[in-house]
Amino acid sequence: MTIPLQYRIDGPRHAPVVLLVPPFGTTLSVWEPQMPELTRNRRVLRINHRGHGTSPAGDGPCGLEDLALDVLALLERLQMTRVSAVGAGFAASLVVWIAANSPRTLERIALLAAAPRTPPAHRWGLLADRVREAGMESVLADVSLPWFTPDMGELRPDVVDRFTGELGRIDPGAFAAVCDAVHTMDQRHLVAGVRVPSLVVSAAHDPMLPPGHGRRLADGIADARFEVVPGAAHLLGVERADRVNELLVEHVAP
Repeated sequence: MTIPLQYRIDGPRHAPVVLLVPPFGTTLSVWEPQMPELTRNRRVLRINHRGHGTSPAGDGPCGLEDLALDVLALLERLQMTRVSAVGAGFAASLVVWIAANSPRTLERIALLAAAPRTPPAHRWGLLADRVREAGMESVLADVSLPWFTPDMGELRPDVVDRFTGELGRIDPGAFAAVCDAVHTMDQRHLVAGVRVPSLVVSAAHDPMLPPGHGRRLADGIADARFEVVPGAAHLLGVERADRVNELLVEHVAP
């Protein structure tokens, strides 16, 4: 059963729609640095995943397909039949899934700090167990550490603290279910089915998914463009909004 996701729409009422899918563990506020540029000539739809913000948490386990179907159900409810989409982090896998399985839904896609599969060395299953046993507080440091470079922590500790605070307010059960879904994510068989114009962007200093993962994702999508943004870690749209905005405007909101 799909979950009625919390959402927000900004921008010109009759403009083409751009859907923004935030990284798991963040809320729709992660896109604030992109809003001034994207809403100039696009209607921007932002969402919160299950258990994030005021989106209902749902019951029991869920897979990436379930999370992608949440997004598709929202688009159907809003009667948005053809959109461009930007997905970030492991949540970019939802955009890949939709592009491969519902190709008429998406016009163009951009994938930020993404990968075709979860690296085997990642320990998302253990994070899920810890959240279930001890709550969100027990995983705040591990989850948020890769989000920003040390420079960002020194120069803008208020920003780092704000995102860490939002992470701590996510429903523990929903986040544990997301961690389980990420743990088994492998879309290497899906990416060849993506047939829309695609942009893949990695952050040069992302310790979670270094640029090699983005390169492999881009290599699997026909004619995908690949870019590396310097001076940023995993939440590159926050830390290097200037460069990320240039790339997104050029690709999904020209």
